[in-house]
Amino acid sequence: MAELSKSYEPNEVEEAWYARWIEQGCFKADEGSSKEGFSVVIPPPNVTGILHMGHVLNNTIQDILCRRARQEGKEVLWLPGTDHAGIATQTRVEKMLREEDGKTKHDLGREAFLEKVWEWKEKHGGIIIDQLKKLGCSCDWNRERFTMDEDYSREVQKVFVHFFKSGNIYRGRRMVNWCPVSRTALSDEEVVMRPGKSKLFYMKYELVSEPGTFLEIATTRPETLMGDSGVAVNPKDPRYGHLVGQKIKRPFPPAEIPIVADEHIDIEFGTGVLKVTPAHDKADFEIGARHDLEIIDVLHPDGTVNCPECPELDGQDRFVARRKAAEMLDEMGQLVKIEEHDNNVGYSERAGVPIEPRLSMQWFLKYPQIEKATEAVRDGEIVMRPERWRKTYLHWMENIQDWCISRQLWWGHQIPVWYRKEKAEELTEAESLDLTQLESGDLHVGTEPPADPENWVQDGDVLDTWFSSWLWPYATMDDPTRAKFYPTSDLATGPDIIFFWVARMIMAGYEFMGEKPFGNVYFNSIVRDLKGQKMSKSKGNSPDPLDLIKTYGADGLRLGLMRIAPTGQDVRFDEKQIAEGRNFANKLWNASRYRLMQGDAGVGSLAASARPEELSVYSRDILARLDELSSGLEKAYEEYKFNDAASQVYEFFWSNFCDLYLEAIKNDFNEEGAKKQATLWTLDVCLARLLQLIHPFMPHVTEELWDQLGFGASGLLVSQALPEQLVLAGEEVQEARDHAAAVYQAAGRIRNLKAEYHLAANKNVRLILKPSGDWVENELGVLALLSGAAEAVIEKDYSPEKGTPAVVTGMGEIYLPLEGLIDVEAERERLTREIGKIEKEVVRCENKLGNEKFVANAKPEVVAQERERLEEWQEKLGQLREMLSAIA
Repeated sequence: MAELSKSYEPNEVEEAWYARWIEQGCFKADEGSSKEGFSVVIPPPNVTGILHMGHVLNNTIQDILCRRARQEGKEVLWLPGTDHAGIATQTRVEKMLREEDGKTKHDLGREAFLEKVWEWKEKHGGIIIDQLKKLGCSCDWNRERFTMDEDYSREVQKVFVHFFKSGNIYRGRRMVNWCPVSRTALSDEEVVMRPGKSKLFYMKYELVSEPGTFLEIATTRPETLMGDSGVAVNPKDPRYGHLVGQKIKRPFPPAEIPIVADEHIDIEFGTGVLKVTPAHDKADFEIGARHDLEIIDVLHPDGTVNCPECPELDGQDRFVARRKAAEMLDEMGQLVKIEEHDNNVGYSERAGVPIEPRLSMQWFLKYPQIEKATEAVRDGEIVMRPERWRKTYLHWMENIQDWCISRQLWWGHQIPVWYRKEKAEELTEAESLDLTQLESGDLHVGTEPPADPENWVQDGDVLDTWFSSWLWPYATMDDPTRAKFYPTSDLATGPDIIFFWVARMIMAGYEFMGEKPFGNVYFNSIVRDLKGQKMSKSKGNSPDPLDLIKTYGADGLRLGLMRIAPTGQDVRFDEKQIAEGRNFANKLWNASRYRLMQGDAGVGSLAASARPEELSVYSRDILARLDELSSGLEKAYEEYKFNDAASQVYEFFWSNFCDLYLEAIKNDFNEEGAKKQATLWTLDVCLARLLQLIHPFMPHVTEELWDQLGFGASGLLVSQALPEQLVLAGEEVQEARDHAAAVYQAAGRIRNLKAEYHLAANKNVRLILKPSGDWVENELGVLALLSGAAEAVIEKDYSPEKGTPAVVTGMGEIYLPLEGLIDVEAERERLTREIGKIEKEVVRCENKLGNEKFVANAKPEVVAQERERLEEWQEKLGQLREMLSAIA
């Protein structure tokens, strides 16, 4: 006879089973299979990444989808991989160089630096993949991809060449978001707006034509005034209309600059006068273009001041220069005042510093397939869940702007454009590049370098990381794999990359594959702490998932997290729920251990056709409930309600199976023969089916118990298809279920009655029944067992003493004689005290509701709540008086 250990040790079990799954190739996808294909591509985590709670939630959802699809008999591909993460990885390696060798990337040169990055990637880049394995992710690890793989890189280059030759990629000097730390351009989606407190500096510029007359100007950035090439006012502003066309003196370096009229100026902001710095503000750049103002760049790429004419400021950090510039204005008598100012500031998502609007030569892409990508989501060809993200997506698509695809980094896909050496300087500064230069032989664009590379210079920029990952669904697959698994079935990702990644993948899918890249997009919740704050290590409110796995097991973490992740709402993380996940695994373990104590399991057929005739009402009831659970889960999966599915499984096993059914059948194991065998068969069917239904959420413990219970003869649980439902229905089955429900209800009411009289749950009592039908007599033993009674007897003519506690149930009237069970005098005193307390509450409520001022002035819901309280107190008072009468 098999025997389980008394306690479940998740770490040992999880590690052993994951190794066995890998060894036996359980996650390998077969593109030659005749089964229906199901595929998911992992949102590739950064190669610099380590597992956080968002990863746990997202990858658990993907694993649930894939394991469920295997149970449905589908051929499953969950394709894993990592992203090279241009800015994050380069920053990490540069930091390492500074700390370990005291060097910069420029000390090494581009080629040697990239060698260092590859070394770092080989050493540290697989950390998050190993952590995903600890979580139990059933990816096909043989197909793991990296966005800098040779084949993948070639695909990225092909896409660039395709768009360049079709005229969709162009180059030009544009105002971009600039990160002074990473020293690269950023897309709008890589800029995080944060509310902040800054200062508004009021300064004054002197009119050239009227010495001693000044215009006040309000600005948040006095450190850029050296780049002012004009001052703008609104032409409708009566205060300044007469000054348009005149000149004004810039304080430093001294210069006379024009006053221009522009409707962009907000008359209400500050003084209504704007200093125009075209090189350092997007709106100013547009004003400057409209009025042909000079563009003066006064900042270096690292955010320090570039203005030799102002030695006091030249070379200073931008924030230091801000303070110093204000001091210089004050010394000149041109600083009027400084006010506190609330505004939103754009921060670099990766570096965490304020970005700088900066004029820079960059590569841009005109998005392809905009109309088709919009229609696909609008018309439901691609379904987004929750529904609200569909509206967000469509709004972005309707307001889409060209994509800045170049980054001033060394790590990444270097732009496949080469300039002939003698023309390199001219072409790298050219406002535009096109096919003309290709035809003239001055430019080379292709997936391979020129045949005579010594005569050419490659463009130094790399492509935006997202330019490679938008090809992920198809570029990760070879032709046979695409034939079977593309388009992919589901995409599970975070809503924060709906523009970075999801929208772009849809456009790329239609452009290069002629069809959608996936059919469903599920946006998982954001994991927050109990206060609703977003989790982060810097705040100290984010637990390490590996610590949680060590403490509670991966299965406990998975189930606990899924139960608190409602569709469409953020997750309020509570470690108590993870502890409940571990407790659930322990409960599952103990239930299986109890089964094995009754004899070997899994030895007979579990098929519906093998169902015994001698099933008890409780066995019929639990099997019918099991079918209802299967149907409920199927609906939850169809609607992508994963937390609903987790809750259904949890409640069924804990309440219906353990608290009710396992307790109801205990007497069956004291007998021999058909009844016991029928109960064992039912128990095995329930456990086998439950392990299958729980498996997507808790794969390790269910696989272990599947094996220990003897069900493994048919193969590993991970590879098992769900059996057909038992379909217990009909009049006879419904009658059995009604009887079982009546017994469970009656037992619950008896337990409540015992609690009211302060009788211990395990206190054996005597129950007397006036039955509702002949069937009741057969279930007296179970009623006694479930309600903690020494016996339950039928006395159809029973005449109870006045006040004997009783309940009316589906089994009939049930009486609980109290003689010999309680200390009558002590109970009388307790009830008298309790009645006195509640009488005071009743009087208080009645007085409050009898106060006309309270009823007239209080909110209706407050008055209604007070009335509800009065009814509750009056009902409780009646019950206690009745109980007191019963023992009088």
